Amino acid sequence: MATTRAAAPSTDAQKKILNRLRRARGQLDAVINAVESESHCRDVVIQLAAVTSALDKAGFAIISTALRECIDTEAGAESGPTPDELEKLFLMLA
Repeated sequence: MATTRAAAPSTDAQKKILNRLRRARGQLDAVINAVESESHCRDVVIQLAAVTSALDKAGFAIISTALRECIDTEAGAESGPTPDELEKLFLMLA
C-alpha cells in the first residue's frame, strides 16, 4: 500500500497539535505515577480518560488540518491524502 505525504501543517496548526500531544504526554506521566503510587483506581481511570481524550483531539486536529489542506490543493494534485484515505483515518479515531 503506497502512502502519500501531505505538506506539513501550518505553523499555527502544528503548534496546537504539539500542545495537545504534550498535554497528553503529561497526563500519561500522571497515570504512570498514579499506578506506581497505588492511587485509587478512580483517580487512575480519570487520568487515563484525560489521556485518551487529549490523543483523540490531537488526532482529529491532524485530520482536520489535512482536510483543509486537501480542499485548498488543486484537484488532482498528488501532494496530499485522498478523500478516501482521510475518511479511513477519521474512522480509525471513531
